[in-house]
Amino acid sequence: MKRQLHLNLFINSRGHHEASWRHPKSSPLALSDVRYFQELARKAEAGHFDSIFLADQLALPDDVASAPRTWLEPITALGALAVSTSHIGLIATASTTYTEPFNLARQFASLDHISGGRIGWNIVTSWMAAAARNFGGAGQVTHADRYARGEEFMQVVRGLWDSWADDAVLDDRASGKYARATAIRPINHKGENYEVAGPLNVPRSPQGRPVLVQAGSSDTGRSFAARHAEAVFTAHMEKTTAQEFYGDLKARVVATGRRADQALILPGLSPMIASTEAEAQRLERELNELSDPEVGRKRLSARFGGHDFSHLPLDKPLRIEDFPKSDAHEAARSRTEVIIGLVRREQPTLRQLLARLAGARGHFTFAGTPEQVADLMIDWFENGAADGFNLMPPILPWMLDVFIAEVVPILQKRGLFRTAYEGTTLRAHYGLDRPSVDPR
Repeated sequence: MKRQLHLNLFINSRGHHEASWRHPKSSPLALSDVRYFQELARKAEAGHFDSIFLADQLALPDDVASAPRTWLEPITALGALAVSTSHIGLIATASTTYTEPFNLARQFASLDHISGGRIGWNIVTSWMAAAARNFGGAGQVTHADRYARGEEFMQVVRGLWDSWADDAVLDDRASGKYARATAIRPINHKGENYEVAGPLNVPRSPQGRPVLVQAGSSDTGRSFAARHAEAVFTAHMEKTTAQEFYGDLKARVVATGRRADQALILPGLSPMIASTEAEAQRLERELNELSDPEVGRKRLSARFGGHDFSHLPLDKPLRIEDFPKSDAHEAARSRTEVIIGLVRREQPTLRQLLARLAGARGHFTFAGTPEQVADLMIDWFENGAADGFNLMPPILPWMLDVFIAEVVPILQKRGLFRTAYEGTTLRAHYGLDRPSVDPR
């Protein structure tokens, strides 16, 4: 069978451009109105996307006066989306830093049952200092400690999801036997961070366990992804870095004993699409003009662990020395390395950098025709940069509608994207194996 391209819709605010909420073609619905997410999920399902994704933050950003976010708690929101769609996969972020593994395991197992096997978990080791203040105020967890805790967290949740055998539930009314007790076992985990007896109080879910998704691209994050991730959301501003990441991560996956096709790599892509390239670029400029550089400056500061950029003029070329070293803060290093790489290559002014980041926060942005967007995607897909894309429309639902109507048919005509769903689970859409229960 010919290799197929995978598409995930990343739903964020009224679009991924930070000024999207001001654009007249963005949705009029409130960002706390579940109908907004239901409508987008149904559109993506009609376009035969593999999945949709809801990110999360555990603190209120300080730019809230002029920069709205996706407000609904994502695990709760997936429950509403699970019963208002029938095929598309549903992925939500949850933190290993500020969540107990037993609670998370039962929430995602329950959602997998509710959805009929369409759930994925985006594993995040939370880094925001503001989040730390909302969970005990003990201070920001270091990069190394976040991942050490995350490793143990994964051991616990996997054990809990595997604590029921596939055939544990008999539900035999005639014999009075509901379940085989010998097929349900405790995990009795005692570690440095967690002590969990188990078993889980939810039977094994339709997929065995939710699809595991991860987005860290630092060296530690790549090693974590190689061991655990079945899909990887990643950010690149150029094809060459995407190819380097793709080759490196696939090699790491194979080194752990897994098949390379069991870890899909989906770079972020935020396309502005119009009938001509000139018109697409005009629309991009129009949207950039709605953004506030000071909002961008605050977001840049948050990306670098609160580093103060207020002294930098907007129109002077940036230098590497204007940024803190990656080991000087505990923020998400994968994204800061993307920004540093851009500064090293192009020496943009602060205004130019903020405009680039306004579009999709360090993901690949592109303005062009439907054919140009499809050609770009196919180029990355066929030349070792991507297994598909984490689609991040700059304006929602407008640019999603355009993408489905005009780009998807090109991909389908070239035999690279499905014309109908062939399976019912997210694992089926992604071509992933169903995990077996660890006999230990």
